[in-house]
This record gives sequence, C-alpha cells and structure tokens, in this order.
Amino acid sequence: MKTFPKPLTAEEEKYYLQRHKEGDEKARQILIEYNLRLVAHIVKKYQTSEDDMEELISIGTVGLIKAVDTFNHEKASKLATYAARCVENEILMYMRVKKKLQKESSYYEPIGTDKEGNEIRLLDIMESKEAPALEQIGLKDDTAKLYRLLEDILPERERQVLIMRYGLYHGKEYTQREIAGKLGISRSYISRIEKNALCRLREYFQD
Repeated sequence: MKTFPKPLTAEEEKYYLQRHKEGDEKARQILIEYNLRLVAHIVKKYQTSEDDMEELISIGTVGLIKAVDTFNHEKASKLATYAARCVENEILMYMRVKKKLQKESSYYEPIGTDKEGNEIRLLDIMESKEAPALEQIGLKDDTAKLYRLLEDILPERERQVLIMRYGLYHGKEYTQREIAGKLGISRSYISRIEKNALCRLREYFQD
C-alpha cells in the first residue's frame, strides 16, 4: 500500500485548521494530505480486490476534502472523527450506485429456458410474481431514473464506458481491460472514467 504521512498532532491540527479558516490554501492541502492515512484505513473495510484500492481511495478522498472544507471545531472535537463519517458516507453512496447498476444489468441475464425452449431471464420471473409488487415498483423507478440520468448528465465517453462495463441496454458486460482494448486507452484511464461517471450519477441520484 502507498505510504501516507503520519497524522498531525492536536496542536498542529488546530493551527492548520485556523489557517485554513483564514483562507490559507496550503493549510487546506496539509490537512487533506495528513489525513489520507485515515482514508486508507477506512477503505480496507470495503475493499474486495486489489483493483478496488485505488478506486476507493479516490472516492474516500472526495469525502475527506468535503470534511476538511466543512469541519466546524465548535460542533465536533476532532477532525478525524468527523472526517471518518464523511469518508464512509462517500464510499457507501458510491457503492450503492455501483451496486444498482450491476444489479440492474443482471436482471437481463438468461437463467434457463421454459418448456417451449424460450430463454428465461431473472426479470421475467420477478415480473411474474405479485408478492414483491412494491419492491418491483421501486426497482423500476430507480432503474428508470438511472437510465434517464445516464442520458442527461453524462458525457459521451463516460456513458459509453458504463454501458459496456455493466451491460446496460441488454448489451454484453465487459471488463475494464476489454473496454480499454476496444477504445484504445489504458485500463487505469477506463477505471478513472468509470469512477467519475459513477460519482456524477450518485450526486444526481441522491437528489
């Protein structure tokens, strides 16, 4: 894992917080940099693969930046305590949108055939049962909203990557490496595009 600087002492943190409050941009950067270790620590709880680490740290850092910019020492005793909540919230919201996209695409995957040999999808089974009617309505509303946001707020490249990545519009689901090969760009760049697109969707989806 990347090595991060040790946390600031209580006195140093108080000093830089005051400087930041007075508009010192360098103090702001120091507060962010010296709390990146906290982000990495929180990310460990949610990381499922090595590929997740860089992505989740980027997302967590967004939460850290928000924490540094909104922290009020009169309402919270320690920046780290406040920042930890912001970082976790940012990661959880990001994972929520990502999970919805993955879940939505899986509804169209074939799971077998009926007596006549017709392909059966998970969505077909869900729609044939009356019990989870409210859940179905919620799912359809969320899915419709995601597709609407996909078309309305994402640039062409971000939209294209998400469609390929999650097999949207009944398409094939590709890995980041496969998408990189098709588009002629690096896998790490595809990862950044995907992350930015999901972050953008998450912001609007919450609204």
